[in-house]
Amino acid sequence: MVKIHLDTDIGGDSDDVCAIALLLRLPEVELTGVTTCTEAGGQRAGLTRHTLDVAGRSGIPVAAGAEGSIGGYDYPPGITDVQRHWLTQVEPAPSRPGEALDLLLASVEAGAAIVAIGPYTNLALLEAARPGTLAHTEVYLMGGFVDALPPGMPPLDYKMDYNVQQDAAAARIVLAACDPVVVQVSVTLKTTLREAHLPRLRAGDRLAQLVAHQGEDHGRENNQQAMGRAHAALPDGLLNFQYDPLTCAAAVGWDGLHIERVPIATRYDGRCLVYERRPDGKPTRLAVEGEGERFERYWLDALAPAG
Repeated sequence: MVKIHLDTDIGGDSDDVCAIALLLRLPEVELTGVTTCTEAGGQRAGLTRHTLDVAGRSGIPVAAGAEGSIGGYDYPPGITDVQRHWLTQVEPAPSRPGEALDLLLASVEAGAAIVAIGPYTNLALLEAARPGTLAHTEVYLMGGFVDALPPGMPPLDYKMDYNVQQDAAAARIVLAACDPVVVQVSVTLKTTLREAHLPRLRAGDRLAQLVAHQGEDHGRENNQQAMGRAHAALPDGLLNFQYDPLTCAAAVGWDGLHIERVPIATRYDGRCLVYERRPDGKPTRLAVEGEGERFERYWLDALAPAG
């Protein structure tokens, strides 16, 4: 059994729900707890509880975490229109101060890996409160713009790396404090949610149907299909990228990711944190390649088994 603690900024892109759904559906995974970051009065924690309720897994502990960032937000975080995206109003679920760190520590002490699919504020705060904790914990980080994107991809760069730049100070603390697996942006962009996946999801249970609705809503709101048509390396019917589910798959041990030790150094460009391959950098486990289409089948089979 693989024990995982998820730290998420659920409520923006639909891939956070896709990630939670994957972890809930894999029989080899025990989700020990979920904490939220970039909070807004417990709204993200409320959305997490609602997702677990839909999945019939309301017993999993949830705690609302940091409402700010250590280094200051790069830009104000937002939450997607709840009524439209979730098909109901969802009540916030605020937590007492420190509850998220207590839950993170309890998961670590139970032997869980931490998977961070939002800004790393909670992890940096845990390290400040309990120095050395992250060094003895398996940590998986979604984010990091190390390698340039291949031809045919959108013109993205490190400044658009939300999880890192939304709290660059926390990212630097966490990278220095532990030996993480970094699932970088260039690899996650090869995994997508597409219109072709929707029929199977809609034919599934309530959780799969929620994922289908949110994926379609996200694609429409962000005009993802136009992006797909504009860039040759992207598929038709694009709805979203599966940044977060792929990071969860790395923690579970899915073998479609190629991870290498790469020397990575960080520096500030005056505003953003830059990751660089440098001989004097810290040897870091970096996802350098992934089997995108194979992952899409893996994720879809877990969430909406054929037949």
